[in-house]
Amino acid sequence: MNLHTSLFLSQSYQDTWDDYLRSINQSGFTCWDYVILTASNEHQAQSFRAQLAEREKAGFLPSRTHFAVIPDPDGKRVGSGGATLGVIRYIAQASGKADFSGLRILVIHSGGDSKRIPQYSALGKLFSPVPHELPNGRASTLFDEFMIAMSTVPSRIREGMVLLSGDVLLLFNPLQIDYSGNGAAAISFKEHVQTGKNHGVFLRGEDGNVAKFLHKQSEETLRKLGAVNDRDCVDIDTGAILFSGDMLHSLYQLICTGGKVDENKYKQFVNDTIRLSLYGDFLYPLASDSTLEDYYKEKPEGVFCDQLTRARTALWQALRPYRMKLLRLAPAKFIHFGTTREILHLMNSGIADYKHLNWSSQTNSSLSGRAAGYNSVLSDEAVIGDGCYLEVSYVHRRAKVGNNVLLSYVDIHDEEIPSDVVLHGLKQKDGNFVVRIYGVHDNPKDTLESGGSLFGAPISQLLINTGITEEELWDGGDHSLWNAKLYCVCPTIPEAVAAALNLYNLAHGCGDVNAWRSAKRKSLCAGFNDADPEAIIAWNNRMQQLVHMDRLSHMIRLKHSAAGAKDVLGCDALSPIQYQWLQRQIRNSDPHNLEDFSRLLRLHYYIGKGLGGKEGDRYITECFRLIQNTVLDGVLNQLSYNDSCRIVYDKHTVNLPLRVNWGGGWSDTPPY
Repeated sequence: MNLHTSLFLSQSYQDTWDDYLRSINQSGFTCWDYVILTASNEHQAQSFRAQLAEREKAGFLPSRTHFAVIPDPDGKRVGSGGATLGVIRYIAQASGKADFSGLRILVIHSGGDSKRIPQYSALGKLFSPVPHELPNGRASTLFDEFMIAMSTVPSRIREGMVLLSGDVLLLFNPLQIDYSGNGAAAISFKEHVQTGKNHGVFLRGEDGNVAKFLHKQSEETLRKLGAVNDRDCVDIDTGAILFSGDMLHSLYQLICTGGKVDENKYKQFVNDTIRLSLYGDFLYPLASDSTLEDYYKEKPEGVFCDQLTRARTALWQALRPYRMKLLRLAPAKFIHFGTTREILHLMNSGIADYKHLNWSSQTNSSLSGRAAGYNSVLSDEAVIGDGCYLEVSYVHRRAKVGNNVLLSYVDIHDEEIPSDVVLHGLKQKDGNFVVRIYGVHDNPKDTLESGGSLFGAPISQLLINTGITEEELWDGGDHSLWNAKLYCVCPTIPEAVAAALNLYNLAHGCGDVNAWRSAKRKSLCAGFNDADPEAIIAWNNRMQQLVHMDRLSHMIRLKHSAAGAKDVLGCDALSPIQYQWLQRQIRNSDPHNLEDFSRLLRLHYYIGKGLGGKEGDRYITECFRLIQNTVLDGVLNQLSYNDSCRIVYDKHTVNLPLRVNWGGGWSDTPPY
C-alpha cells in the first residue's frame, strides 16, 4: 500500500471514528435502525450476544440502534441466502412493516464455523482480533472495525439494507458510497487477479451495472471474459452489498401471505437441503447478462434438486426486474481473515502496510523482543523464535517457544512449544479445559481419505505410528480433522497444555498413547460447540488487566518516571486480578534481597501514582512503610551493646564549632 493511499485511508478512518462517536453521543445523528448478526447455531449466537452485551454496558454501541443475533434455525445450515431471508423475516416482524420503507439496516453475515481458523470458532470470526488499539484505548476486533467504518453509511442512503461478510475487513472512505436506486449495489475494490480468483469478481457493463457475477473462476476464465484490466486487477466481490427497500419488499413477498410470514413458504426457501447462497443465488439474477438457463446450472451450496429449481425460479421472477450497480471505491483495501497462515503473515510482516492506520504487531501487549501480540504478555526471560504471534496469552519466564507459532488463550509456564503449531485453549461449559494443537498449514476441512494432515504429516501416519484406530477418532463417516476426537479434556489449563504436547509427541513417534486413550476427548468441532463464551470473554479481560501490570513492571525495570503510571494503569483501583498479581509478586520476593526489595517498594509507589486519590495514597503509604520496616529491622538486627561499660570521668570537654545541630532544622528550637 503506497503512502498516498495510506494517508487517505488514515484520514478516512479518523472521519469515521468521529461519526462513530457522534452515533453514540448525539441524539440527532443518523444511525442504523437495525444491526443484525447472523450465527451458525444458538450456541454461537449466545457468544455474539455476550459480546454485544459487554459493549452495550460499556457504552460503545449507539443506544438508538436495535441489535439482534439470528442463528440458523435448529442448528441446521441454511446458507447465507437463507440467513438473509431470516433477517428480512425478523425485521418485518419487529418493525411491523412489510415494505421496509425508511429503515436503514446493517447485516453482518458471520455464521461460519471458522474451520480454517479454529481458534476463532467459539466467539466467531466476527469478533476475532484486529491489530489495532482504538483511539479510546480498547483493543479492536473485526466487529468494532465494522461498526466504526459503517457509522457514516446511514447518512449516505435513504433506506435499505447493507450486507457484509463477517470475515472480510474493508478499508475505504464511506463518503464514496452514493446510491439511491431501487435495485441493488455492489461495493467493489480493484484487487490483483490472484486474489480475485479465490473470491468473487464482477464484470462491469457499459451502463455501470454488473453484467456478470463470476464466483471463484480461474484466472484464465477471468481473462477470457475481459474481467482483468491491464494492471492485472479485477473488480473484486468484497461481500458488501446494498439492497434497496423495494428489493427487500420483493424478497419478503416470497415468504409471506397477506403481509404476514407464511411458515410453509418460508421453509421452502430456508432449509438445509438447498442452502440458498446470498452471492450465488441472490446476486446472479441481478447481473444483466445472466440467463435463467445458466442460473439453474450455478453450483449450489446445497444439492441440485427439484426444490432448488423451484426456489431459483421464484427468486428469478422476484429479482430479475432489478439491476445491481457497481460501486468502485478507490483508494481502498480488502483484507480477508481466512486462514491461520494469513493471520501469521499479517501480524508479522503484512502489518507494515497499515502503520498509518496505527495498526501494530504489538497491540495492548507487554512483549519483549520481536514477537507479535494481542492482549498478551511475554516474559523478558522466555525464549521465543521468529514469526510468532501471541493472542490473549501469557508466556512466563521459563517457557521456550519455537518458530512460526500461534498461541491463543493459553498460559505457558515451563513448557517447550514446538515450531509451526497453533496452541489454543478453550474453557468448556462444565468448567474443564481443552487445548487444541494443530499445524499452521493444516486444513481442518481435509479428510483422512483426501490426505488431510496433522502437523504437516498425513493423518494416516498418526494411526500407523500409534495404533490408534479410526473408530477411536471418528464417530461417523466424516473423517475430517475438524471432527477427529484428538483433544483431551482436563481440569486445568496446564494439564490441557501437557495433553496437547503429548498429542504432538504421539504424532512424531513418541508420547504416551495410554494417557491419551484413557482421557475423555473432543474434536475441534465439539470443543467449539461446548465452549463457555462468558469464560472466553473473562479470560480476555483478565489478560488486558495483566498486560497493564506487566507494563508497570517494565517501567520500573527501565527506570521510567512514575508520572507515566497513570496512563499505563488507566483506572482508579486495582481489579481483583491485578491485586492477586501484586500479592504473587510479594510472595515470590525475598525481603532480604536488595533487588527484590527495591522492586517491591517501587511497585507500590508506581501503583499509587497510577491510581491517584485516596486509593493511590494507600499504596504510596505502603511503599514508605516497607522502607521504614526495612530500616528498623536492619537497625535492630545489627544493634549491639557492651554491658561492662561504666562512667570513668565526672566530666569531659568537647571542642565544637559555635553551633551544632544534633537534631531538627535551623529554624527549630535551638539545639543542644
